[in-house]
Parts: sequence; C-alpha cells; structure tokens
Amino acid sequence: MKDDRNHPLRDSHQDREAAHQIPDTPQTRAPAYKLAFDDPEFLCRDELRPVRLQLELLKPELMMQEYGVETTVVLFGGARIPEPAKKDAARTKTLADLSKFYDEAREFARLLTLRSKVNNHRENVVVTGGGPGVMEAGNRGAEDAGGVSIGLNIVLPHEQAPNEYVTPDLCFNFHYFAIRKMHFLMRAEAIAIFPGGFGTLDELFESLTLIQTGRMKKVPILLFGKEFWTTIVNWEALSDAGTISAEDLDLFRFVETAQEAVDAMDNWPNRDARDALPGR
Repeated sequence: MKDDRNHPLRDSHQDREAAHQIPDTPQTRAPAYKLAFDDPEFLCRDELRPVRLQLELLKPELMMQEYGVETTVVLFGGARIPEPAKKDAARTKTLADLSKFYDEAREFARLLTLRSKVNNHRENVVVTGGGPGVMEAGNRGAEDAGGVSIGLNIVLPHEQAPNEYVTPDLCFNFHYFAIRKMHFLMRAEAIAIFPGGFGTLDELFESLTLIQTGRMKKVPILLFGKEFWTTIVNWEALSDAGTISAEDLDLFRFVETAQEAVDAMDNWPNRDARDALPGR
C-alpha cells in the first residue's frame, strides 16, 4: 500500500521499528507500554470493534483505489459446485448436475474480463468470494482471459482459503460479513447469482432488498439456472400474496448461459447507454 507522506513528522513505521529495539525491562514488557496500533491484544478488545470495522472497510477500499478499480461485476454462487471434470466426486446427483454452471461462470468471467482489459481493468472487474466452486470458476475465467479479478475471502472455522486464480494484489480477507458484503456491492454494475446455499441466498436477497427499497441503484441481477431458482423460491407466490409487488419480479432475470447473461446486461431495461459494457 502506498505511503504518500506530505508532512514532516516521523512516520509510524519508524517508531514501530524503534519500539522493537528498546531495552528489555519490566516497564517495556508491560502491555501498557506497547504502541496502540502495534498491539494486537488491544486492537482485538470488544471496545475496539468500531475501529476494526473501519479498518476492514478502509483497507480494501484504499487498495482497490490504488489499483484503479472503479466498477465490478459480482459473481455469487455455491462453494460446493464442482467443475465438470470432478463431478463424479460430488456429494449428490444434484451437485453433479449443477456442475455445468462452473463452466458457465468461468466463461461469463472470461467474456467480462476481455472487455475489462479494454479499459485497463478499471471497469467491470470480476469479483467473487475468492473461495472454491463457482467462486473459483469466476476467478479462473478472468485468468483465462489474461486479466485480473478480485477475491473477497472471509475467515471461517472449517473452510475458505483463497483459490489459486485470484489476483494476489486483489485478494482480501475479512472478519465481518457485513463489511465484506458492502465491498461486494459498492462498485457493482451487475450481479450474477449461480446456484448455491445459505450464503448465496443471503447475498441474493440482500441485493434485491437494497434495490427494491431504493438503497442501491438498479443494476442487472442475473439468476443462472431457472429450474434451480424456481424450485428453491416460489417467486410468483410472493407476488400473489402481496408480500412483494408484481413489479419486483422485474428486478431480476433468469439466464442459462454466459452469453445470454452478457446480452441481458447490455440490454437491461432502462439502462443508460453510457452504462453499457465497453467493447461490444
């Protein structure tokens, strides 16, 4: 990360290093003597949660700004969906059948990245959760196109390490789900949702809620796999019951293939011409 100092004061790196070279005494060994910003135990106190939230918001924001990322296309989807070559090891027949969406996610990301390269990876950069399954496919597709992609990983008890296709300089790790979700949506020009589990459903419905309530601009929301999504959610029942408006069903569109998704993005209703993807 850049350190553009424009003041004459001694910087924090210097003092941090100096503090590690001090004489070993009862006073210097005491926790109270540690520099506050160099004291993990202090930073992890409950009272410091607001500071940690701010740090987790700021670090990816500053690093993406420095990299030049302006807008993204988000890929959400299941970590358990295997690539077709490994579908025989899938836990269920349904997961094996859904493996086709690994390839569609990979191709979708490849097509987007070819376009993103036109503007030096500033716009419509692919972002995933950085893990396995559909997330891996998205980052892999970006690499196939010779481009970059973002991975927003999160610390979990039993899984989740960044896949090998995330661009290292754009591979971030989170403690707070809420801040991670903010970074998914802050730059989003479109959101692609592939079959997945609780996490994917959470990400889908939060995105829809933000758009429905006017807290986020209307961007294309593309649900890959109509059969899966109409089986999981009875969308028409929500509308018929009046718990959502009939117009809310227009906030998303079902697609089956990567090319269909790209075409849907380019022709999204009421989309300003200046928002269309470059390179078409």
